[in-house]
Amino acid sequence: MGFRFRRSARLGPLRFNFSRGGLSSISVGGRGASFNIPVNRNGGPRTTVGLPGTGLSWSVDHKPDRPAAVPAGPAARLPNSRRLRRGQLDALKHSLLGVLRQDLFAAGSAGEELWEQGLLSRLLADASIGARTNGLLALIETPEAMEAYVLRAQGQDDAKRRAQRCITAVQEATRLAAGRGWLA
Repeated sequence: MGFRFRRSARLGPLRFNFSRGGLSSISVGGRGASFNIPVNRNGGPRTTVGLPGTGLSWSVDHKPDRPAAVPAGPAARLPNSRRLRRGQLDALKHSLLGVLRQDLFAAGSAGEELWEQGLLSRLLADASIGARTNGLLALIETPEAMEAYVLRAQGQDDAKRRAQRCITAVQEATRLAAGRGWLA
């Protein structure tokens, strides 16, 4: 278990909760009922009602009005679960790979054309492409390279970032290949 730091200060009816990163939330209320608004952490407001001294309480999370974590477009179909139980990470990785193959490299897509015509290898051999772009394109040079990259993810967020990076790589490769007149 990691080290935790929590400190709070009262100012009238408000309690300011601090963590190592600064102000984390503001609470209103006291024993028996409180309303907590996050400031520097994820999640939305929470209402908690309890019976003091018994350890019994009931909380309701109020959903924040925020956009989806993954923007619409090719990434819209990526799984977006919040928590995984043990052993579900591999299933998530394979699910991400399935979505990437289906959406980016489906028959007749620009992604399939990149792989079938060896355009990614041609782009990687082009000296005018910067090292950063070269590294991005190398992730999807072959189906096996993309699969190995996604399967090396160490956690749920890492797997999603890697899938998003593959999407970005396909978009960049498509743009570069089209700019050179290699794509129809």
